[in-house]
Amino acid sequence: MAAKSRWARAKPLRVSVPVVCVGNLVVGGAGKTPTALAIAQRLATQGHTPHFLTRGYHGHLKGLVRVDTGLHTAVEVGDEPLLLANAAPTWVSKDRRISAQAAIKDGATVLVMDDGFQNPGLEKDVSIIVIDAGFGHGNGRLLPAGPLRERPEIGFARAHAVVMVDDEMAPTTQADTGGLPVLAAHLVPTKDSASRLGGARVIGFCGIGRPEKFFQTLEELECTVVRTHGFPDHHPYTDGDLETLRADALATGARLVTTSKDLARIPSRIAEGLEVVEVHMEFADPAALDAVLAPVGKP
Repeated sequence: MAAKSRWARAKPLRVSVPVVCVGNLVVGGAGKTPTALAIAQRLATQGHTPHFLTRGYHGHLKGLVRVDTGLHTAVEVGDEPLLLANAAPTWVSKDRRISAQAAIKDGATVLVMDDGFQNPGLEKDVSIIVIDAGFGHGNGRLLPAGPLRERPEIGFARAHAVVMVDDEMAPTTQADTGGLPVLAAHLVPTKDSASRLGGARVIGFCGIGRPEKFFQTLEELECTVVRTHGFPDHHPYTDGDLETLRADALATGARLVTTSKDLARIPSRIAEGLEVVEVHMEFADPAALDAVLAPVGKP
């Protein structure tokens, strides 16, 4: 009821360019950022100039920040904004209205929100819910008893489509998503990662929403996984963490591998020698994605 009343009172701002929101219904990793990156890339191929808007979870800088990967750290702006900024201009602000207006002034022809589905500040032209099919809605309970930010039926009523990540892992159907279009997608290692790490003897470590997903990716690369280390989501790595991991790698003759999101949180002075598995979101039916994005139109 709280979510319904919040949206009933909300007066979202309509800005002068289309807004695409990529969000989810649960806390933790579902694949929002890779989905946002894939959507921005798709829109760029159609002639758009996408800019990302994000809150910058765990970043301590206040106010409006245009992310500079050569200047900012994950401690300052969060790890996900650094990944986004490698692909397109990225703005961090708790107030999406402020960041939207700054992005438009800077030349954006479309805004892609990484998270913010539960934020009523901006009027969205396309809202996409990302679901990890292997996790779904968890135990189906709202925070703090479960992982849900809001009841699924309420969220689905505001959305235009669902991206089902790794949908072969669970029998989730369109009927489970309020009748919305369901886009099947899969996180795929890049060709470079496959050539560097395929079949290698590795120790995998990460601090993401579901560490087992990264470890599964290592299996898909046919790595010999000697050991795995899972840390809490957004874990701030210390010198001690890396000392322990390096000792483990030395003792087992394995290579230390992690995710790009984790590398963004590791200070460069202790990151030497770490290897990263880069991934991208691949859609089973790109034409279906284009259909969902049709309200964005041409630049």
